[in-house]
Amino acid sequence: MPFYEFMCEHCGHSFEKMTSISDRDAKTQCPSCGSRKTGRKLSAVGVGKSTSPTASPGSHAHPAACSCCRNVNSCGMN
Repeated sequence: MPFYEFMCEHCGHSFEKMTSISDRDAKTQCPSCGSRKTGRKLSAVGVGKSTSPTASPGSHAHPAACSCCRNVNSCGMN
């Protein structure tokens, strides 16, 4: 089940709740004040390029039959 972000219209508290997709638009009780005047917030999803350093030979996953680790940069995965 996915997490959704909600905001209470009564007290302004923002909170997350794991809710089934079919129940995502149902009114959810605010854990701060108990009000059911809540609404689902639009959530941003972070997508970006990895900033981790390049893997060293032999430290990446690929088919066992690949022999790229004998020759660095031969398969593009290292």
